[in-house]
Amino acid sequence: MTSSLTSVAPTATIRVRRRLTGSLGSPAWTDQHVFTGHRDGRNVYIAHPLTAATVADHRLVDGLGCLREAGVLQGQAEFEDAFVQIVRSCGSSPEDGWAAFYRNSLAALHNAESAFSPIHRRAREVIAGSSVLEVGSCFGLLALQLAVDGHAVTAVDVCPGAIDLLGQASAGLGIALQAVPGDARALPFGDDSFDTVTLIHLLEHLSSDSAQRSLVEAARVARRRVVVAVPYEDEPDAAFGHVQALTESDLLSWAKKYPGWRAAISEHHGGWLILDRR
Repeated sequence: MTSSLTSVAPTATIRVRRRLTGSLGSPAWTDQHVFTGHRDGRNVYIAHPLTAATVADHRLVDGLGCLREAGVLQGQAEFEDAFVQIVRSCGSSPEDGWAAFYRNSLAALHNAESAFSPIHRRAREVIAGSSVLEVGSCFGLLALQLAVDGHAVTAVDVCPGAIDLLGQASAGLGIALQAVPGDARALPFGDDSFDTVTLIHLLEHLSSDSAQRSLVEAARVARRRVVVAVPYEDEPDAAFGHVQALTESDLLSWAKKYPGWRAAISEHHGGWLILDRR
């Protein structure tokens, strides 16, 4: 895959190293896994202490988030480039780094160490039927958990690099699922192809028009249920690629566009919309 998960090039050159001794810059994370770094014009230098035993999604998000707040990292592309480089540096090879990332991230979700643990748990609880399509799967951590739960899972994401990583991870972990590149606004599946279609923390990454098109597509390919989860934000978090701040009013507006479906709206670490065919 490329060095970044997005097609947008970082505005700075990111240089990452594991910190074995000494320090670089001021601490930007105050627990046992301190990320340090500084920005020198178009160069960003980051040192981290993560290893194959500790690299995990929540630690990367927290540590790099602090560097972003300190002004060391700017924008989504720089954040993602640093994310990828750190993972690749945590093993004896980039492949070993990613294998460790998946193994540790799934364990953290299972052990409720990750902020996403309650969101994934809720999503797993509301699946209807045996076949599931996860739209906007990114690394596919939810898709892998759903497959372990016994569902026939297909994961789709617009980023080919993320799909390649998920395919390699599922094979390495011995977890069967399908990983398919595709656009949420034009899903490459026929009508009524899956019992449940999930869009978990996806729609905030899309414009209003694209989000609504993605919902239409999800309803088209779902036989029984569509599950939507979004964060509630006052302002969209651009570092994570959010382009719109969503509220309960948005969920209510979306629900009204599907009169042939029963809609349930709730709040659990953000907003949830569940559509069921009447």
